[in-house]
Amino acid sequence: MSSSISETGPLSRGIATALWFAAGLAAPAASLAQEKPMTAEESDPVKLEWMVGAPPPADKIIRFSDPDYFSFPKLRWTVCHFRQLMPTVGVSRGLGASVPLPRRIDDGIDALTFLPLGGDTPMTWEQSLAANYTDGIVILHDGVVVYERYLGCLDEAGQHGAMSVTKSLTGLLGEVLVAEGVLDETALVSSIVPELADSAFGDATVRQVLEMTTGLKYSEDYADPDAEVWQYGAAGNPLPKPADYQGPRGYFEYLQTVRKEGAHGDAFAYKTINTDALGWMIARVTGKSVADLLSERIWSRMDAEQDGYFTVDSLGTPFAGGGLNAGLRDMARIGQLLLDDGVINGQRLVPKAAVDRIRAGGDKAAFEKAGYGLLKGWSYRGMWWVSHNANGAFTARGVHGQSIYIDPAARMVIARFASNPQAGNAANDPTSLPAYQAVADHLAP
Repeated sequence: MSSSISETGPLSRGIATALWFAAGLAAPAASLAQEKPMTAEESDPVKLEWMVGAPPPADKIIRFSDPDYFSFPKLRWTVCHFRQLMPTVGVSRGLGASVPLPRRIDDGIDALTFLPLGGDTPMTWEQSLAANYTDGIVILHDGVVVYERYLGCLDEAGQHGAMSVTKSLTGLLGEVLVAEGVLDETALVSSIVPELADSAFGDATVRQVLEMTTGLKYSEDYADPDAEVWQYGAAGNPLPKPADYQGPRGYFEYLQTVRKEGAHGDAFAYKTINTDALGWMIARVTGKSVADLLSERIWSRMDAEQDGYFTVDSLGTPFAGGGLNAGLRDMARIGQLLLDDGVINGQRLVPKAAVDRIRAGGDKAAFEKAGYGLLKGWSYRGMWWVSHNANGAFTARGVHGQSIYIDPAARMVIARFASNPQAGNAANDPTSLPAYQAVADHLAP
């Protein structure tokens, strides 16, 4: 089955756009067509008073059914309030008390300077926060909080959309199952999920899905009204479908319609549907959804402070490619877990082999074909981005500036939530990657 733009309608297209923002994909050019976007201070959602009042004034209301609910500057409120707007499923932290992160605040970090990529004027760490529309950022050094700031819609008790950082947690679960022998990385996807046998995924291997080297006829070009991304967005839309809708209903149904284009294993191509295919395989081999398995294996065992949650489709299927929402310190705990080879608070939650495979990185030549100008020499493995720099840094990345950045040499983890008006990380990498390196140099032994 397929769905054309005329079948989805303008409302569904608007919601589809928002879902793909959450997925961690590029934003439609038209939605970001602002020559001079408001600054971080000007667009502060607290100052703009979105959704304040009982009820809020008409011009301050944000609804999920509004096509612009995730357009700037509204997105700066929305990223902290997905649960208020759409159906979700929880990621339980369990019933035990949390173990607080130790603190030793370093007052010198704000004044650290660096040169933005391609720039000629130094910037301070503190200046970079506003430049990247940071909503919250925490830095751990050897598991100790040395820096923590909250801005915009976020405070220490709040939760924020992780966008495509979600992919890396789904990928981590996949790598855990591979290391434990539950998921065979050489197996064909069709041998695990027979429903995908006739789709493009059918003759791909688990490893090719994990590394996004699948050959899929799937476009995320929002300028093209016939791009497959619109069909996937309509399928995943949790609201009731229009009466004339004939397309797939839900993420899993859509995956069965994907056709092959090119050879599997040839080139890296960042496509969210790979992560949702992995989520289906995880659910099939474990009998648990990505949300439930993440809770069981990691969230409830890492002494998290807060429950997390996933957005879902109309069937309640978690959006494995971009639907996680969580507290900032808990995202930092994920980074610390990987920095410490899968151990946290004295407990092994992740096999060391799984962490080692992620840190080793993937095929650099395959990655190079994707043409990421600011990520020369990087690779992608287990749905993590691997820098191969001198410090061995690797990272989870999501649109609008979401990040878990792990620097093994400096024993540093940076977790950041943000709401940059430009979706693609190319907008914030020039003032993020060198900023992270400056802090690593400052903290390094």
